This record gives sequence, C-alpha cells and structure tokens, in this order.
Amino acid sequence: MRTIARLLAPCFLLAAVASAQTQADRRVDRLKGEIARAIDGNAKLAQQMVDQVFSFGELGMQEVETSKYLAGVLEKNGFSVTRGVAGIPTAWVARWGSGSPVIALGSDIDGIPQANQKPGMASRDRMVFGAPGHGEGHNSGVPLNIIAALAVKDVMAREKMSGTIMLWPGVAEEQLASKAFLVRAGVFKDVDANLFAHVSDEFGISWGDESALALISAIFKFQGQSAHAAAAPWRGRSALDAVMNMGNAWEFHREHMELAQRSHYVITDGGDQPNVVPSTAAIWFYFRERDFERVTKMFDDAKQIARASAMATFTSLDTVLVVGSAWRPHFNKPIAIAMHANAVRVGMPAWDEKDQTLARAVQRMMSQPDSGLRTTVPPLRSPAEAAAASSGTGSDDIGDVSWTVPTVTLYYPANIPGTPGHNWADGIAMATPIAHKGVVAGAKVQAMTLLDLMLQRTLVSDAKAYFTNVQTKTVKYRPLMSPSDQPAIWLNAEKMAKYRDEMRKYYYDPSKYDTYLQQLGIKYPTVPTIVP
Repeated sequence: MRTIARLLAPCFLLAAVASAQTQADRRVDRLKGEIARAIDGNAKLAQQMVDQVFSFGELGMQEVETSKYLAGVLEKNGFSVTRGVAGIPTAWVARWGSGSPVIALGSDIDGIPQANQKPGMASRDRMVFGAPGHGEGHNSGVPLNIIAALAVKDVMAREKMSGTIMLWPGVAEEQLASKAFLVRAGVFKDVDANLFAHVSDEFGISWGDESALALISAIFKFQGQSAHAAAAPWRGRSALDAVMNMGNAWEFHREHMELAQRSHYVITDGGDQPNVVPSTAAIWFYFRERDFERVTKMFDDAKQIARASAMATFTSLDTVLVVGSAWRPHFNKPIAIAMHANAVRVGMPAWDEKDQTLARAVQRMMSQPDSGLRTTVPPLRSPAEAAAASSGTGSDDIGDVSWTVPTVTLYYPANIPGTPGHNWADGIAMATPIAHKGVVAGAKVQAMTLLDLMLQRTLVSDAKAYFTNVQTKTVKYRPLMSPSDQPAIWLNAEKMAKYRDEMRKYYYDPSKYDTYLQQLGIKYPTVPTIVP
C-alpha cells in the first residue's frame, strides 16, 4: 500500500497544481470580463479626454494644456504625479499602488504643424488657418492608457493586489526629442515592463525588431559676416551659402549611400532679409539608418560635410545641436503574445454606417480605395511579417525605451486606413465616434494585458528572460546623444505663441457640450455631395 501511495503522490500533486492553475485562469478570465464592462461604463470619460486633447492641438515640447489636463485627471483619481521629469516641463510620471511588478503605460501627446482641421468633415476645413493640430492622432493614446489604468486600479484595490501602475506621456515624439532623455534620467529604472500605445487603423501587434530606422536629429548652425548685399557684398560672408553648400553636398553624397538610409532637411534660419548678407543660418537634418553604427556613421559624414561647407564659404560652423534621437524599436515576444490574445478576445469596434460613411468619403478624397474601416483583428506579426506590412523607413523614440525595459506597442484602431500620415486628413476622425470607439476597444486590450502582468508573474519573468537572453544578448543599448546634450525645450515655442490665443477660442468645453462635434456644430458625418 505504501508503494502504491508513493506512486500516486506525484499524480495527486500534479492534479492539485492543475486545479490551482485552472482556478487562477478562471479568476483572470472573470476579472478581464469585469474590466471590459468597467471600461464600457467609462466610455464618456474616454470621449471627453480624446476630444479635449484634440482641441488643444499642441506641438512638441509645448504641450502645456495637454500635460496639465491629463496629469490632473490622474491626480483626481488617486495617482501621485511628478512633473517636469528629465528637465522637460511637459513631461510627468504618475504612479499608483505599491510593490512589484511595476508596469508602465506610455503614449505620445504632441501634434503636427499646420494640421488644424475640423473633425468629422471629409473636406479641408480649418478652425485656425496655419495652426497645428492632431494630424496623426496623438490626442488618443494617453486617454486610452488612463481608462485602462483606472479599470485595473479598481480591481487591484478591491482584490488587495500588489503592484504599481505608472503612466507617462511621450513628449515631442514628432521630433524624437524626449524618450532618450527619459531613459537617461532613470525614469524606467524600476519598471518591469512597459506597454506603449499608438494610434492606428487596426490592432497591429508584433514582436522582435520593429520595421523602423534608428535616427539622429541635428541642427547645424553657421556663422558668417553681415554686409550690405548690394553696396558691399565683398565685405560679407554668407552663412546661408554654407547652409546651401551643405545641402547640395549632402545630395551628392546621397548617391553613394546604402539604399536603406533616409535623410531629409529644412532650413530653419536662412537670414533676415535679402539686402543683408546673412550672418547666421541653420539647417535641420533627420538622419535615419538601420542601427546605431550606421546612423552614427551618417552623422559623422554630415559633420565633415558641414565643416567643409564652412571652409568653402569662409564662414564657420558655429554649433551642431542634437535635437533628438531614436533607436530602432524591438518588442518583447511573451508580452506581445499575451497582448494579441487579448486583442482577439476584445475584437474590433462595432463600426456603424456613419463611421463607415466618413471613412469611405475620406478615402475617396485622398484618392485611395474606399474600403472603409477594418473589421477583423490581424494575426500576431513576426519581425518578417511586420517588415512586409510596413515601409520600414519611419522612426520612433519608443525604441530607446524598448532597449531599456521589456516593451510592446499596442497599435489600436482609432483612425481611417489610407490617410497619408502627418497630415490634416489624419485628424478628421480623431474627435469622432471612430476615435472614441477605438480608444475604448484599445483600453480593454491594454487593461487586460496590464492585468496579465500583475497576476501572471511568469509572464513578467518570461518577458525579462526574452529581454536578457534574446534581445540584448549581443546588442547593448548606447545613447545616440552625448552626455552634454539637453532636451530641446525651446522647440515650437514661437509657433505655439503665434497661434495659441486663437486656438484657445476653440478649446472643448465638456461642461456645456456633450461632444466636440456638438460644440463645433458639425453634423456627423459631413461628406461632400457627389454630383453625377
């Protein structure tokens, strides 16, 4: 009998373990259902936050109203907020809870120049001519994270769960100007995993190397000598000549660079007026390549060309200012698998005919196939599949975070397929039911994944094992900016000063209007009448 008991003991143990696991799985499943219902119940707050931030429309480093508003919502809901982190006035970190694991939720908050646009209208219709706006949809991500965090917070408090929820905004993402500084300041030093959120037209979730390029953003400033351009031009030394020389030389150099590179520039200072030889001039470059070594080589080449351009025009290279940088992102496989399972569980939003009518009208306006909004969740993408689905030539400074802590980006369906990106048309849907429904659906996926990380500790350990043994086994993170580089908090200050007073007239007032569309008097959707 003792022999039989000894033989049966492992079986009983396995059965007990299996039963305990089944009970744990049922608990997680039950709590996910509760969270989904809680988020549906908080849809009004989601709509208000999305519309409010849309109405601010602020550019990078100048997200003053946006930052104050979103941090205030979190404070009202029991989060402690630290403002001005990493020396960036509009950056903050909000925390709730205690102990481990510490799970961060992040998303971007800045807008696009000259993208001011009335929502819900399939035609170009500005509120303030020339002003910025949310021509990508960054008004939606932090509201999504807040709704997700509030739902999980309530469950954690009731169930007396250990763990810390941390929220943070991506400042000046369009200039890739903040996240590397957040990493350097130690914002993620105690974080176990980071869940990022970015607007899209579908639930796009992938693992491994993101289809993107590393980037260095830098301004080259030249110093010359002013003179009367007509009376004594020989006494002048044109800094603008140096800038134009550098631009031309870079175009010649481009022929001999690998095809994967992307580089582009604008002249930010071309002088003051034609009859004065420009004593100062500046050119702003984005350099993009596949990895640290290649993009650093591009930057070194550019500095050599800048020095030569100064010599050729008898001017001087005054300053090379690094404005921003970004590593190529790499997303964590175990977390991506869990997140994708949650996206399948949640499913796509229930679009109605008004939503599809607006989407098709915008697509026709942009000369794209009028296929409407997507209705199915795509499969989890491997690195190869992610590369095939994207041009792979953009950049995102979430890359620096992803090489610091296990990270996955949730791309969520809150915009219209076929828009060009970084354009006023990308703002049309972003304060309409399309964005509102997409944020609610995305918040459910984010919250469920956050809950998985809080309750299924093996997911945290698996994520860390992948990060250590796979992702960073042979590649180690090194900043692309120098220790002396500082956040470019002056970015866009003049642009926002020019437009802010007029934009303020159009800020959303939820105490008076149910939606921003109602405040603006816009019938949803407003589409052009097609005349046969």
